[in-house]
Amino acid sequence: MKSALRHFAWALPALALLAGCNGGESAKPEPHAIATYVPATFKDLPQVSDDDLLAGFYAWRSGCEKLKRAPVWAATCEAAGSATANAAQVRTFLEQNLQVYGLRSAQNSANGLITGYYEPVYPGSLARTDSAHVPVYGVPEDMIVVDLASVYPELKGKRLRGRLDGRVLKPYDTAEVINRDGAKAPVLAWLTDPMDLQFLQIQGSGRIQLENGRQLRLGYADQNGHPYRPIGRWLVEQGQLPKEEVTMGSIHAWAQANPQRVPELLASNPSYVFFSTRPDSNEGPRGSLNVPLTAGYSVAIDRKVIPLGSLLWLSTTRPDGSPVVRPVGAQDTGGAITGEVRADLFWGTGPEAGELAGNMKQQGQIWMLWPKGQPLPEVPKAP
Repeated sequence: MKSALRHFAWALPALALLAGCNGGESAKPEPHAIATYVPATFKDLPQVSDDDLLAGFYAWRSGCEKLKRAPVWAATCEAAGSATANAAQVRTFLEQNLQVYGLRSAQNSANGLITGYYEPVYPGSLARTDSAHVPVYGVPEDMIVVDLASVYPELKGKRLRGRLDGRVLKPYDTAEVINRDGAKAPVLAWLTDPMDLQFLQIQGSGRIQLENGRQLRLGYADQNGHPYRPIGRWLVEQGQLPKEEVTMGSIHAWAQANPQRVPELLASNPSYVFFSTRPDSNEGPRGSLNVPLTAGYSVAIDRKVIPLGSLLWLSTTRPDGSPVVRPVGAQDTGGAITGEVRADLFWGTGPEAGELAGNMKQQGQIWMLWPKGQPLPEVPKAP
């Protein structure tokens, strides 16, 4: 879902709506004072049920077709193919092939933030109608994407997006301009509510429920190059909502009560996500690893800390306080997912998953299970 996110993943129902809402500039992060990865043992891991163990292991192993191309994972993924009989066999595989490392923050804390995201389903149409009048755009024909690493290797992963004006490359249109004037891009579908489009862009992928019963699947294709600014922050700054009450539900309720101010709200976030259609399927949306996400067992992570595809051990709680302890696959990334002890848990498709994801702002701990004998990933120092 950068997925939802190939280069930007807007995957946070609550936190992405509010990120940075602290009433002022954020303090500069402190440099890493300690190792991010702390050696541990399997005895240090919180206990997990056999069902959760198997579900999490299978979710992670689904990415092995991609992972086995990388030398660090090749032997482990090859061995994982035979660990299918039962939980005991999976536990043996893990202990024989993987080393446990606890993740720590720059302040040496084992606790971090665990949020949730999901795949929304919104009503819409393939043709414009009186009720369905909000376009969902594909990638614009006139948007140019420049891979900066092709000129400056130190800028690996950075891309510049713009439009040619004569011989000059200028920034592409902001969301305010696109919402007002449209885009030179194919319209993939039409939604009934501009807030649905905003939330679809935040999630990075979703489905549109058509009148004939079919669900059109959409996934992240590209972005206009402007920074993401949370609409929840704008509502707090305007005195419209208390910071602690910012959720998708409260924002949508505000929009319904203040329809004349919705364009102003949406203009506060200059980022705009473009989509592509995906094959009809009952599988989960594909994350940054390009494998289907598994509800409850796939997470988005900060790939500067946790390599994409890693097997993690997660210990956190649901919003109601019930424990969530399980292995998970690091199969997605997100623009708002940053930090050493940080994960965004994919909860599935539809309103129930959305309710759970939208309320998920929990404390939690993460352990990384890394192939034995392989060097740990290098973590860049914080500025």
